[in-house]
Amino acid sequence: MSLIAIVGGTGLTELEGLELTESRSVETPYGAPSAPLEFGRFGQKEVVFLARHGKGHTVPPHQVNYRANIHALKQVGVKDIIAVNAVGGINAAMGAESLVIPDQIIDYTWGREFTFADRGNVLHVDFSYPYSEALRKGLLAAAATLGINVHDGGVYGATQGPRLETAAEVDRLERDGCDIVGMTGMPEASLAREAELDYACLSLVVNMAAGRSDGIITMEDIERAIHNGMGNVRAILAQWLS
Repeated sequence: MSLIAIVGGTGLTELEGLELTESRSVETPYGAPSAPLEFGRFGQKEVVFLARHGKGHTVPPHQVNYRANIHALKQVGVKDIIAVNAVGGINAAMGAESLVIPDQIIDYTWGREFTFADRGNVLHVDFSYPYSEALRKGLLAAAATLGINVHDGGVYGATQGPRLETAAEVDRLERDGCDIVGMTGMPEASLAREAELDYACLSLVVNMAAGRSDGIITMEDIERAIHNGMGNVRAILAQWLS
């Protein structure tokens, strides 16, 4: 039975329903991951949960040790990764509390440790289609079974953070074809591809991006959307893992 990993972002720092069997601190050639790996069973599946921003949500997006996170999951035997991300909506159809399972990504980040090909090896992976179609279809099927509406496909624009984007930056993202914007989609996805792990993303829209709403973006509005929408995220994960 292959080992499945859930990488939780903002609003998902623990996986409810996980029958925890072990919490393990793991060291990698790239340092320690964001948090101890939590092993357990969810339904009939063996699962590992990793809090991307640490257990207390203390690690900002640009300081996440993405290489250590992916390497740690790889070295404990993970084959499939579902990443949960909180994002902003650019496409008007993807409003607050919407769920999106993207099929493409554009990387606008900089200065991050973004590859394993830096220790005397040359690694050119195909990244034409960054997300596993099999995992995407599994999430879509789980949502359909539950009657939860999700957007099938979309382009995730990955920005540096930790600040939110300007309205002009979001205009640029829209011209580039982005539907949603977040800060943690890369290099997590490309590192998973380098590590030969299947990877898919389940994104919760927690606010309309800059310039796409009448007022300013507030943390209160974001927290409300997380509170209201994360239940559907957990339900889809539970159905997919059952």
